[in-house]
Amino acid sequence: MKVLVAMSGGVDSSVAAGLLIEQGHEVVGATLKLWGGVSDSGCCSVSDVDDARRVAQVLGIDHHVFNYTDEFEKHVVEPFVAGHAAGQSPNPCIECNRFLKFGLLFERAKRLGFEKVATGHHAQVVERDGKHFLVRGEDNQKDQSYVLGYLTEEELSMLLLPIGHMNKTAVRVEGERLGLRTWDKPDSQDVCFIEASKGREVFLRSRIPVTSAKIVDRTTGEVLGETDTAELMTVGQRRGVLPGRDGEKRYVAKVDIASQRVEVGTLDQILISRIALDASSLTFSHAELRDGATVLAQWSAHGIPKRATLRNENGWFIELHEPARPVAVGQSVVLYRESEPTIVEGAAIVAPS
Repeated sequence: MKVLVAMSGGVDSSVAAGLLIEQGHEVVGATLKLWGGVSDSGCCSVSDVDDARRVAQVLGIDHHVFNYTDEFEKHVVEPFVAGHAAGQSPNPCIECNRFLKFGLLFERAKRLGFEKVATGHHAQVVERDGKHFLVRGEDNQKDQSYVLGYLTEEELSMLLLPIGHMNKTAVRVEGERLGLRTWDKPDSQDVCFIEASKGREVFLRSRIPVTSAKIVDRTTGEVLGETDTAELMTVGQRRGVLPGRDGEKRYVAKVDIASQRVEVGTLDQILISRIALDASSLTFSHAELRDGATVLAQWSAHGIPKRATLRNENGWFIELHEPARPVAVGQSVVLYRESEPTIVEGAAIVAPS
């Protein structure tokens, strides 16, 4: 089978390519050039491209670099900046997966005659009765089904995830066995277009004017402090927020850039029972779930899934069975099957309430 492997320059995608070759597939590697600026973190640095190229040489396969810098700017960087400017907290890695790695790359693979696309994500694709399901990876600490929650049957049917059944230690062992230079390379942790040595604030200041804001107790109206960068505050955040006069910790409940006001409250005061979903982003892996379906909702990469009911009443939302800490607008909620908690049912971006 002819397989295009997305090679990021890390150990996971390197091993994925090596295993597919050993299985007898005709493998070609491809690295996406996404960020045109300076990068010292993530998966977009010059050294990552070089690592992928050298791994391909060791494996004896062709390697290509596809330039998607303009598309990355349009679909990932610009929405990230615009979201923060509006007081939201977008997830750029999920948008990169949606539009580029599982959008443009898949389209290109089809045009070039590849039957499958493979990546090094820690997740699994399981086929049942002719349908393909996205399932959590074997390694709970590394599971990446959350960032792949938007994949549909069409995409899943073309996707191979060769390391999804392995834990990270086993992947590194395989990398060393295959003689790959990336076998002990540290994992990427940060947003690739933000320099780790400078952080989000420096990046946002280079793109937009940032806003100072008063930090106000939402119950008493008392001003507890001030922030120079309201765009960096996110719902649920405690860091940088002073306790109230009662000594209790305060958490961000709302960020209002226009009024230069960040509302905070005690944990009990900020708990929520429902999460609004952006209908235009709502994607189901297969058939649309019905109004009233019970699901497990997860809204961070390694968060604990919460039982919820999916509703479609004057707009889509999920009704939580137990109150939970709030989730910021712009983040993603991934829906897992209640009866089989490892299976993904769909995903959506959180909308303003």
